[in-house]
Amino acid sequence: MLPLPDPIILGQPWTALAPMQDVTTLPFIRLLGKYGAPDLLFTEYFRVHGHSNLEQHIVDSICHHDTGRPVFAQLIGESLPDLERTVEAIERTGLPVAGIDLNMGCPAPKVYKKNVGGGLLREPSKVNEVLGCLRAAIKGRFTVKMRIGFENDEHFEALLELIEKHQVDLLSLHARTVREAYRSEVHYAYIKRAAERLSCPVLANGNITSVAKGQWVLDETGSAGLMVGRSCIRNPWIFRQLREHFAGEPLFQPTLGDVRAYIEDLIVATSRPDLQGRYHINHMKKFLNFIGLGVDEDGQFLHDMRRAQTKDELDAICDRHLLDHGRARLHFPDEPIKGLVARPNCETARGCAL
Repeated sequence: MLPLPDPIILGQPWTALAPMQDVTTLPFIRLLGKYGAPDLLFTEYFRVHGHSNLEQHIVDSICHHDTGRPVFAQLIGESLPDLERTVEAIERTGLPVAGIDLNMGCPAPKVYKKNVGGGLLREPSKVNEVLGCLRAAIKGRFTVKMRIGFENDEHFEALLELIEKHQVDLLSLHARTVREAYRSEVHYAYIKRAAERLSCPVLANGNITSVAKGQWVLDETGSAGLMVGRSCIRNPWIFRQLREHFAGEPLFQPTLGDVRAYIEDLIVATSRPDLQGRYHINHMKKFLNFIGLGVDEDGQFLHDMRRAQTKDELDAICDRHLLDHGRARLHFPDEPIKGLVARPNCETARGCAL
């Protein structure tokens, strides 16, 4: 079993960026480098099938993220020959990865219906084959991200036995079932069980919404670290804040003015020639649906920005809600405002839900 790369500050719990399709792209990872990168990065998944190649935009996120942090390449698939071929391609081309991660948790129906991602969890025998194949093929670190089961937890103990059997180097566990997606409470007791049962480190994933929640989860589960997904879209400073907290230092407290600057950075970062006009604005709404959970209690920002069609309209809405009448100096809350709901798939999206 290979040890993980050291955290930025030795002795602290690891922090990790959860892989999110169409979100953890090169521009977003670079932004996290500006606001405070985590200890470990995970890419969007390479789709693995009979005609698959290494998608260039994911290769770019591995080679050019410029954060100085180790990055793990994630795969999604179930064809053993094609998984072997993809691992060989990653290693032959010399991609600078810290390891290769298997996605066994994506809850999007169009994914699990192909028996990949979270769909694999229905068949422990298939999981056994896939883990055995990848463990034999990967020369370096082999890591897994999974959920506690598909419909329920009936295979959970068997899955942990397979993680141990195949000497996985790290398990990131999202403590919901695939069917629960992101709707239910997170069942942190399963993370505690995994941390107690496995020889490898376990990262806790699921609703790590703030520093306080992260510390509670660490205390509750005994996990080796925290993997944060959607909450770092809302609060890109969360990895910096966690490091400050673990070091006993004062926490950076962003204001609504800081959030306005972050939104402008996101607009610039997500700009590309094939995404113009209202298509770009609609793409931005995927991020703003999460950022808006911390702007106002009545959800007016979410209401207004979802109706923006142009950059000028969006700018005016952001300025009105985040800057005008002295709002720029207001504290951006640590936790999402209760009662507000993000709708990450209300605009065009591909791949896995956030």
